[in-house]
Amino acid sequence: MDKIERIKQLITEINKHNYNYYVLDNPTIADREYDAIYDELVRLEKETGVVLPDSPTKQVGDVVLEGFKKHTHLQKLYSLDKCNNFSELESWINGVNEAYGNQLYTMEYKFDGLQMTITYENGKFVSAATRGNGYVGEDVTNQVLTIKSVPLFINFKGKVVVQGEAMMKLSVLAEYNKTALEPLKNARNAAAGAIRNLDPRVTGSRNLSMFFYGVPYIEGKKFETHLELVEFLKSNGFPVFDYMEAKSDIASIEAEINKIDKIKQNLDILIDGVVIKVNNFKVRDKLGYTSKFPKWAVAYKFEAQELTTTLNNVVWQVGRTGKLTPIAEVDPIELAGATVKRATLNNFGDILRKDVKINSKVFVRRSNEVIPEILGVAEHTDNSFDIKKPTNCPCCGSEIVEDGANLFCPNYFGCAEQIDDRINHYASRNAMNIEGLSGKTIGLLRENLGVKTVADLYKISGSQLLALDKFKDKKSQNLVESIQNSKNPEFYRFIFALGINGVGERTAKDLAKQFGSLEKLMSATVSELTEVDEIGLITAENIYNFFHNDTQINLINELLDLGININYPENNQVTHSELTGKTIVITGDFEHFTRTQLTTELERYGAKVTSSVSKKTDLVVVGNNPGSKFNKAQELGVNVMFETELNKILL
Repeated sequence: MDKIERIKQLITEINKHNYNYYVLDNPTIADREYDAIYDELVRLEKETGVVLPDSPTKQVGDVVLEGFKKHTHLQKLYSLDKCNNFSELESWINGVNEAYGNQLYTMEYKFDGLQMTITYENGKFVSAATRGNGYVGEDVTNQVLTIKSVPLFINFKGKVVVQGEAMMKLSVLAEYNKTALEPLKNARNAAAGAIRNLDPRVTGSRNLSMFFYGVPYIEGKKFETHLELVEFLKSNGFPVFDYMEAKSDIASIEAEINKIDKIKQNLDILIDGVVIKVNNFKVRDKLGYTSKFPKWAVAYKFEAQELTTTLNNVVWQVGRTGKLTPIAEVDPIELAGATVKRATLNNFGDILRKDVKINSKVFVRRSNEVIPEILGVAEHTDNSFDIKKPTNCPCCGSEIVEDGANLFCPNYFGCAEQIDDRINHYASRNAMNIEGLSGKTIGLLRENLGVKTVADLYKISGSQLLALDKFKDKKSQNLVESIQNSKNPEFYRFIFALGINGVGERTAKDLAKQFGSLEKLMSATVSELTEVDEIGLITAENIYNFFHNDTQINLINELLDLGININYPENNQVTHSELTGKTIVITGDFEHFTRTQLTTELERYGAKVTSSVSKKTDLVVVGNNPGSKFNKAQELGVNVMFETELNKILL
């Protein structure tokens, strides 16, 4: 037989076996036999110098790359909104059903791997990319070519982008670690690290799998349902995980979630929840998207992973409000992809309630990348002893004040940790944005220049800084300029910078919008404060008490006297603009503005910026790489303005 013909025959045979093994999980040939025909193909390709486009040998990387190129996605890739309990899930489902009638919902595993897309044209594999920021990802084509379950050719001949998750099966991880010089900690990091490794040989050595679940872009075809989309993936040879359910009532959906929660530990892959999607695509189109999530899908997250370890010690940290927080030091454990050595106990009341003691075995939970928390006691030992309640501040030695379950240091002007934490928060990027004011620098200013409040920052001179260790002309000048440049903050930034307990950046924006001026905010009643969205009674009382505290009032007045000039949105309002009164949606990337900057600028011109396109939308502003909002605008006949035209108004 001719060598080229034999190569074609071997390719057909090996690709069939790869499909049976990696996609159907039904091997039809022994490993030794597979190795023999694979080695024969490699030998013939070397002898002839011919490597055909669909050869499985192309799926073994052998070149170290210099760096990843950027890949711009044809359609924005969204993340998923999450719910952590059935009440939230029921609220979402009821909302959809009330608006559009009872729906059929599909259920799939929420994979814990690395999300990616693969592009095919004329039935051929073209490129692969990570999700990145949803607009631009990393081109990882050579790495993905090492995943044998990814087809190089498909039946569909139009241009299509398919979406899936790269994963390392747990059994593969265990086998890999038997001989690895550096064992891998977990399957999720193993997959992500393999895909992002510049040496495709490393990727190939980890024997990754990939499961597909989405089609963010396709030419010449429309799907009516998600179930139809899944059948399309299967019919084109894409590996789809063998779990898929479709339910129409809440009780059945919740029962299925409970079932998955019980069996997830027995699966050969990592999952951290269940993805529930509206099956009907017409309803999906009506529901649309927020700036981050599709409104037609939600991820139900399982309870956080928890493990037991030994609590060795408790140290107390003092925050900007003077509150003491107990931090537990524990024997290191690998939890949710990280090495955990410290975990919070919230307050002394939490310690008593959970009966936590030194040298006891405790449960530690880490969820959604937040600070690990001690949940409770697993077991006391013969060496366990009570955690002692501090009577004095661990920083300044002041006598502690108790307030319910919390302990406070009352030394507002003399406790170094309090002072440093307040100044650090005030100077942070989302607050007053004072560059060059690191924690170490704050300590130097406090120790050497007597800086005890944020107002003291505005009294610092360049000559004073020059006298400090390691402060030269340029560094001193930059810091003084940065401090002075912070004197014209947006109202919400000033509110956030004050460090009011329970007031984050979003709440600060809501307060700024609701009250419009510092004077009105400071005189607001608790009742008026609770009228602001998502501000409850406790936060409202915190805000009220803050603005009725003599120390805080004096500090604010001193800041204003030192030249703080709050920038109120209405002071910069542009009237009689063609944008005034318009409801505007933004999509794409912009050369002269970030999304936040553009939103602020449009609002300054009197526009209302919303997240989704509807018939009520007056204008869609379009930048580079626009997403589905652009398509939606065209479908609904909504006016569109491109960046070049917008710049004539704003710049």
